[in-house]
Amino acid sequence: MKRNIISIDVNKCTGCGRCIPDCPEGALQIIDGKARLVSDLFCDGLGACIGTCPEGAISVIEREADAYDEKTVMETIVRQGEPVIRAHLEHLAGHGQKDLYRQAIDYLKEHSLAIPDHTTTEGIRKPAGQSKPDFGSCPGSASRSIARDTRTGPRQPSGTTSSELRQWPVQLKLLNPAATYFENADLLVSVDCVPFAYAGFHQDILQGKILIIFCPKLDSDIDEYITKLVNILVLHTIKSITVVHMEVPCCSGVRYVVDQALEKSGKTIPVKDFTITISGELE
Repeated sequence: MKRNIISIDVNKCTGCGRCIPDCPEGALQIIDGKARLVSDLFCDGLGACIGTCPEGAISVIEREADAYDEKTVMETIVRQGEPVIRAHLEHLAGHGQKDLYRQAIDYLKEHSLAIPDHTTTEGIRKPAGQSKPDFGSCPGSASRSIARDTRTGPRQPSGTTSSELRQWPVQLKLLNPAATYFENADLLVSVDCVPFAYAGFHQDILQGKILIIFCPKLDSDIDEYITKLVNILVLHTIKSITVVHMEVPCCSGVRYVVDQALEKSGKTIPVKDFTITISGELE
């Protein structure tokens, strides 16, 4: 049958393995230093692995392929434990795969396996045993409303909270690696959305740090970012690095950039990693 399926450009693939955790179905493996699609049966063609490939080596194409088999996939997934089962259910629900989602739930019921709590694309938590999902777009870009208290009343006056920003610019693309404010600095490497989602960003996270921001999903040249961060680390004494990102999967790329820069620079610098939820809470 002809259907959508993953294609890997082996000339671009570096074998970094970033795509592997995002394929709980088990369709990808690192073989001879390259990511490989090991079975058409395991690949649903939805492309969850694409966003974490820093080289752009993975794409979705249409070709003749064996039909995706949800039962075979579930046999592999349940052996990996509850977190992987949860990720798979959220993956199917997030891409609107109603039939596959029901097949996965049916498999768990048929084998007397617990249905784990899992989050749908609208940010709603489905308790164990509840199988009806809300279908929409991929979880990282799904639209959702966040309930806030809109009652009128006393609020903190505008301008009474001091800014903790210590330098300009802040976008990694615009930063000069030789800037003197990097010397003996504590770096804060943040994705673009965090300051908008987390109200205490300045006081709780930014205070006393030099800020670097970028978007690992939308910014195109991740290699350039790694190189620039390497230059910052090599040219200066950096005391610490704090990484902060949103809970959506595509944001994990910010830690990849930091880890790659540390490896290439040969520096050993302590790293702290924080996650902000969509509702604006610090985990």
